[in-house]
Amino acid sequence: MSLTELEGQAMLHPWIMLGMEANRVVGLRMMKLMLGGKKARREARLMVTEKIRAGLEANARMMAGASADEVLRLYRRRVGANAKRLSKPVSGSAARNRRRRAKRW
Repeated sequence: MSLTELEGQAMLHPWIMLGMEANRVVGLRMMKLMLGGKKARREARLMVTEKIRAGLEANARMMAGASADEVLRLYRRRVGANAKRLSKPVSGSAARNRRRRAKRW
């Protein structure tokens, strides 16, 4: 394998990882949104404001001279934080409430 091929793979890896991590967050968010209720509405609002804020910040950083790698690192950090937050186990009371709602159907 040539040095150029290795460099190409090294540059592609963070982008692939971001895609995989973001896909996981999308799945976790969809599950939360499907549950409905206050938490789902809050997550929907957070999702929209977060995307707008991230886009504006990425633009500002690029205009200030940041590299694409720096912006990518920032996005991956935020996606990781979202995955961690969304992966937390559901508390007992929330699970009970869900079961009660399910019985009504």
